[in-house]
Amino acid sequence: MKLIKETHIQFLKYSKTAITFSGIFLLLSIISIFFVRGLNKGIDFTGGTLMQIQFEQEVSTAQIRSAMATEGLANSIIQKSTGLNEYMIRVSNQGSGDNMPEVVGRALSTLDNNPYEIRRTDLVGPKIGQELRNATILAIISALFVIGVYISIRFQFRFAVGAVVALIHDVLFTLGVFSMFQLEISMTTVAAFLTIVGYSLNDTIVIFDRVRENMKTKRNETIETIMNISINETLSRTIITSLTTLIVVIVLAFAFGEVRIFAIAMIIGVVAGTYSTIYIAGPTVIAWQHKFLDKNK
Repeated sequence: MKLIKETHIQFLKYSKTAITFSGIFLLLSIISIFFVRGLNKGIDFTGGTLMQIQFEQEVSTAQIRSAMATEGLANSIIQKSTGLNEYMIRVSNQGSGDNMPEVVGRALSTLDNNPYEIRRTDLVGPKIGQELRNATILAIISALFVIGVYISIRFQFRFAVGAVVALIHDVLFTLGVFSMFQLEISMTTVAAFLTIVGYSLNDTIVIFDRVRENMKTKRNETIETIMNISINETLSRTIITSLTTLIVVIVLAFAFGEVRIFAIAMIIGVVAGTYSTIYIAGPTVIAWQHKFLDKNK
């Protein structure tokens, strides 16, 4: 199905402007992540307490948060669970150690005439959080390495460079937004980042596959022309895929808890991934060819 019949947009004409924009934003992202705002890491990485609590009477998230505020825990993550009047509460230990369940109990006791039962308590220590953090970094680096090897085998090394640079751009772009707006980084967010990598890579491979086909049939054309033709030929597919994905994740963004954070990460990632496929991956391949391959001819 083609949403757009035929286009002749000179995408690469604006590549320098796009790369300049990306460079400035990624620089701001790095400054925010490492020097200014940092990352708002959840208890998965910092250590904390997860409690599953069932109340005797109906209670709202706002009421629970108000009660938690009496102990300075207003920033806790409060999610409605599947059980009747049941909630999941995630709290950073904030130096209270194993006494956090007692602190939460004192806070919830301020709810008028609403007894509760603590059905589960899970503690995440700082050491486990550090191990998860290291495992997350290793997982993303490993994914980028395997993707680079795969594309080098299926296409050529220059295409692998373009794809990996675009993926790094997407992850750093999303991390930058999360840092600037202090959105929480949890294991759910990491899952979103890996999903973004897969989504962006799929879009990039579709275009690179068309580039490879056009290079065989249009041998007299420059790499810039072939890249523009290929992007235009796959534009309809790119728009349909991006729009359908965005519709789903925008709906999920109105949910509560970690689903909302996942959806926000995906919205940023889908937009960045579509953009980077055209204005980062393609121009990187062209720059690599001019730098290292054309000189050898």
